[in-house]
Amino acid sequence: MLPCELTVKEAGSAVGRRELSPVELLESVLARCDASEGRLNAYATVDADRARKAAAQAERDIRRGDYRGPLHGLPYGLKDLIDTAGVPTTAGSRVWEGRVPSVDSPVAARLARAGAVLVGKTHTHEFAYGLLTPQTFNPWRAERTAGGSSGGSAVAVAAGSALFCLGTDTGGSIRVPAALNGVVGLKPTYGLVPCAGVAPLSWSLDTVGPLTRTAEDAGIVLRALTDPRRPAPAGLEPSPPAPGGDLLGLRVGVPAAFFFEHVDPQVEGAVRRAIDELRSLGATTVPVVPPLTGHMEAAHWGLMAPEASSVHERALRQTPHLYGSDVRLLLEAGARVTALDYLRAQRARTLIHEAWLRLFDEVDVIAAPTVPLTAVPRDQETVGWPDGVTESVTSAYVRLSAPGNLTGFPTLSLPVAWDSDGMPIGMQLMARPFDEPTLLHTGSVFENSRDATGRLAPLHGSGESAPADR
Repeated sequence: MLPCELTVKEAGSAVGRRELSPVELLESVLARCDASEGRLNAYATVDADRARKAAAQAERDIRRGDYRGPLHGLPYGLKDLIDTAGVPTTAGSRVWEGRVPSVDSPVAARLARAGAVLVGKTHTHEFAYGLLTPQTFNPWRAERTAGGSSGGSAVAVAAGSALFCLGTDTGGSIRVPAALNGVVGLKPTYGLVPCAGVAPLSWSLDTVGPLTRTAEDAGIVLRALTDPRRPAPAGLEPSPPAPGGDLLGLRVGVPAAFFFEHVDPQVEGAVRRAIDELRSLGATTVPVVPPLTGHMEAAHWGLMAPEASSVHERALRQTPHLYGSDVRLLLEAGARVTALDYLRAQRARTLIHEAWLRLFDEVDVIAAPTVPLTAVPRDQETVGWPDGVTESVTSAYVRLSAPGNLTGFPTLSLPVAWDSDGMPIGMQLMARPFDEPTLLHTGSVFENSRDATGRLAPLHGSGESAPADR
């Protein structure tokens, strides 16, 4: 096995035991990057010289006994929205072309303190306002979309050109590309991870989180991103992971509506089989009816659109020609949302949050498809369903993700199968606020019960080496 094929846990353990040099690990990742970037274009910027210096420093520190923990010496990527001192942060836009921050964002600073080695900045849909990341190609089949807006981060992890990456999630932008590229994506509880120094899209919804190859890896990265001194709100403290390797006592909510409507049959079948696997591991399944789902789309748009337009008000007025046409159209539309409509969306979000919180009196996690269909061809714009309903690809991909953003609850996407074309299928698990431990334990137990967990996508991207649907 090549060093770049190791998971975060495996690589961190090997580096900590001095069985693997951070320099050797980085060179393996850079070689993988050289082999894949010409086809996949996951990175906006790769700073190999900076990374080599950091890896060499990590090796010296560890050799003299200054080991900082499981991320020390591990190569990673940051979405090109997240400020890094001395490294360009352009948000995928000509508006920020040539921008080089002078100060690290808090999340970048925390990873630096953990000793992680920055490989570079990963591509995003312009200012994260989209779910396609058009610059980047899916590693399983390059003619398919990578999803977004954290598409570059998901592809880098799937291809092995980073052991982990950070992305942002406002309407599914971590979980959607995670599902489409066969990796794990965690949207933490809103506010748990600082968003300072990260280009905002919608401050009411934005969340920073990890993309990794396993749920256990996501937990390792999350611990480095959070402030242990920051208490959770009263009554919402994280519950400790259940002991052992099973899910005895876990109550899994299975939605009786919304999450399985207008979903591809292969996706639905794979996710339902994965839920059956959770039951075989000791969990109890409980039918649930997600509340207020008919208000999700309007509330999500009513928050995100005007907040994004507010963020970009001055730049859009001064340099509208520097924005891509799709983003400019969205920003102009958001400026037309009235203050009354924005307040209605805020009230709706409060009611949705409260209603979904009551749902977790009955269950510990909710299991559902992450997205209703796998990665579509890059030029496909709409999706047609058997009952005659047609929706845009973007609307389809955001539809099942929006509840995690509107409620602010932690939500984890993990790969559970591949479809008949060899494309990954994702299942998402949602838990109550600040209950990431239960969420990650559930994902880890599920992963440990099956083969091929954490595998890389093939470099050739033809998809024929993907395992059969399980």
